[in-house]
Order: sequence, then structure tokens, then C-alpha cells
Amino acid sequence: MGARRANGSAFSRSNGHLPTVEEVSAGGVVITPASRGFDVAIIARYNRGGRLEWCLPKGHPEGSESHEEAAVREVEEETGIAGSILTKLGSIEYWFTVPTHRVHKTVHHYLMEAVGGELTIEKDPDQEAVDVAWVNLDQLDRILSFPNERRIVAAAKQVIQDSL
Repeated sequence: MGARRANGSAFSRSNGHLPTVEEVSAGGVVITPASRGFDVAIIARYNRGGRLEWCLPKGHPEGSESHEEAAVREVEEETGIAGSILTKLGSIEYWFTVPTHRVHKTVHHYLMEAVGGELTIEKDPDQEAVDVAWVNLDQLDRILSFPNERRIVAAAKQVIQDSL
């Protein structure tokens, strides 16, 4: 399935209903050992309303990319860090509306270990990221903007705890 699929028609718009577009993204929690536990690479970007949001890196699959391939590529593009997937953490879904349609978005998240690269936003072709930072895993609850991403981080913590 492609990253976007439109449902609905001009007829539904004329009745006051916006068509729905399905979007799929993939990204992850990329970790590196720190003096206390692990640090995670996160990005800052401005939302459509101009508010700064700290979030996990993610993006749309390109061409025939799998979710895993898209997650690895997007993490590296948005953070500069090359990651290797350890396990799938889960998916989140949410809805939002733009002037022409409603979007139902599903984001697949993976736990990754950093295997190379340097923290930078210079590789982001869309230039959506305005900042990037390593943040301790235990501090993410206070920094991440979205509750659903905080739940993904909780899943990552559980996987790490169960693996040690």
C-alpha cells in the first residue's frame, strides 16, 4: 500500500463532508548508551499552527520501501544517526484535518540502536526538523509533545528492561 490513499469524492465535499486520506509513516526510538541508561535522538519541528513540537523522527515510505526501511531512512535523514532495528515497538493512529481533507495517519515505530552518524538536521531533505537532540530515555516523558509518542517510549523502556 502506498503512503497515501484518498477516499471520498467531490460529491461528499459538496455535502459538507471532507474526503479522507490514509497516510502511513514509520520511524523510531533510536538509542545510544549514556552515562545513565540510554539517550534517544529526537527532533523539534514547527506544527501547522507555528508551535514548536519535540517528537520522534518519522516519515512516509518512498516507492516500495517497507516500513522498516522507511523507519531507518527517516531516522537518519531527520537526526543524522544511522540506526539498526532491534524490534518493533508498535503503531499509533491519529486523525487531523487540513482545509481540503481529513487525514487518518498510522505511524509504525521501531526500537533501534545507533550504529553511526552524527547528530544533525542537515540531512533532512524536507527541512522539517529545526533542531535535534540526544535526550535521556528517562527524561522523554517531560519533553515529547505527544502522549501517543510517550506511550511508544514506555514500550521501548519495557523492551530494554526485559532485555537486560
